[in-house]
Amino acid sequence: MDRIDLQVAVNRLKPEEMTNQPTGENSSTVRQRVETARQWAQQRFTQEPGLECNAEMQSRHLRQFCPLDETSRKLLEGAIRKLGLSARAMDRILKVSRTIADLAASETIQSNHIAEAIQYRTIDRMQ
Repeated sequence: MDRIDLQVAVNRLKPEEMTNQPTGENSSTVRQRVETARQWAQQRFTQEPGLECNAEMQSRHLRQFCPLDETSRKLLEGAIRKLGLSARAMDRILKVSRTIADLAASETIQSNHIAEAIQYRTIDRMQ
């Protein structure tokens, strides 16, 4: 499972939940946010030939484009220790964190972005 970026557990919906009207964001709103986040990533990588999105970053890019504050760094280090994550898993967490931050219109990666990305990586380890 180390090569899978996101793992999401989805519970079965109750019949009444399936028949209720959706209350989440509509697709066009989400699409616009994704397009904006991708544009930011492309702008971020203008000096990096061949690099267009966060998923394409290599370890050297992560140091440059994914700096962490002390709280975020400690959170990530704790997850690595507790969950026995590999260097590859850490890189993927940073890439996903950068994407989460972009979708939230945040210039920097915050600890809540790291926490969310860790959550997406650890479902198989929590069972």
